[in-house]
Amino acid sequence: MLFNRPRAIDYMRQCGVDVLVATSPVNITYFTDYFSWMDSLFKEYMMSPGASSSLAQGYAVFPLEGEPALIVSPLNAVNARDLWVREVHCFGASGLDESLSPNIQLGAAQLFYDLLHAPNPNATSTAELLSLLKARGLADARIGIEMEGLTPKAHAALAGALPKAQVKDCSNLIRLIRAVKSDEEIHRLARSAEINEQVAMECLAMAKPGGRALDLAHHYRSRAAELGADFDHFAFGIGGLGIATEPDYIFTKEDILFVDFGCVYQRYFSDSGTTLALCPPSPTLLERHSALRACVEAAVNQIRPGVPASVVRGAMWQTLNAQGITATFPHGHGLGLELRDYPIVVPNNGLRLCDNCIDVPSDLPLEPNMVFNLEAAIFSAGVASLHIEKTFVVTADGCRPLTSQNRSAPFQPHLLH
Repeated sequence: MLFNRPRAIDYMRQCGVDVLVATSPVNITYFTDYFSWMDSLFKEYMMSPGASSSLAQGYAVFPLEGEPALIVSPLNAVNARDLWVREVHCFGASGLDESLSPNIQLGAAQLFYDLLHAPNPNATSTAELLSLLKARGLADARIGIEMEGLTPKAHAALAGALPKAQVKDCSNLIRLIRAVKSDEEIHRLARSAEINEQVAMECLAMAKPGGRALDLAHHYRSRAAELGADFDHFAFGIGGLGIATEPDYIFTKEDILFVDFGCVYQRYFSDSGTTLALCPPSPTLLERHSALRACVEAAVNQIRPGVPASVVRGAMWQTLNAQGITATFPHGHGLGLELRDYPIVVPNNGLRLCDNCIDVPSDLPLEPNMVFNLEAAIFSAGVASLHIEKTFVVTADGCRPLTSQNRSAPFQPHLLH
């Protein structure tokens, strides 16, 4: 189970919410473990020309009392076969060809055969959601809905059909729940990070003057796939001028550059980086790399439950500033079903994380089982780019590395031979 169910229940009670409704593909996955590759891509106009560019609407429902439920289109319902959520609802016509008699043993899929053959008067997912809420006695309840993933048409339909309900936006509440990872999430994040590190180090060992940066990216993509992960990114610096993923760059014998890489394992992102040196770095660059390392170490020393994220970032900045390095933005960010989850480890911006359910400072205090990166880079125009990025899990009294990531020195492939 991905969903941090105890944390969700605690927040629902604090916020006075009877039921949470996820509406975006990523949070439907979070609530239920359900996933279909189409959900984050398929827009209304792709089936109905002239319709909106909104994503096709799905729902996941988590009540304080009773069983959670998933609402999906009929032809995607079989993706829900292995979920912890057992109550699956469809809507509209199944679209199945019924002209032939079934002649196979469906086994576990029998549930979905029966589901798709059950009469259903609801033509849309929103109509099915309303039927579910009414059947559960929640039509006049305190309903938290992820408004950010709700289409305008669905929003209007819900507002008109639930006049007695207290409908509250819970978009940021869900982000706050997701900030602390469940055991299954940490397992997936760790495996994602392990694959990322292994494959990236293999690729960087291939780098040499005259070689193509895109060849490393292609090799990363294929090796990650062999280990069960999907490609996310393989980025590199060019001449200290920024971050690139597309140019067909040819390495030179003077290159010292930023590299950043990541993959996705069972929906969970990894993201890390190091410095690739195709020649011995100068004393000045080694000093700056050492400063980046000290910057990350200073942040690690601040990590413990209750410490605001900005304090961790402050330690990074103070360490670099003390060594005269100011043209940089050291920071951190959570990882999860998206490349950046909360907490975001940056200076306190004075903003608030708020919706109709919560209103808390955006400078979140750290909690056990938060997983986030710390990263620091320097881009010296026309000279080099340096980078260190590592991932940590907050523990009861500090933190631990999510996986082994050696950033003690720039990666120098010529020293491996």
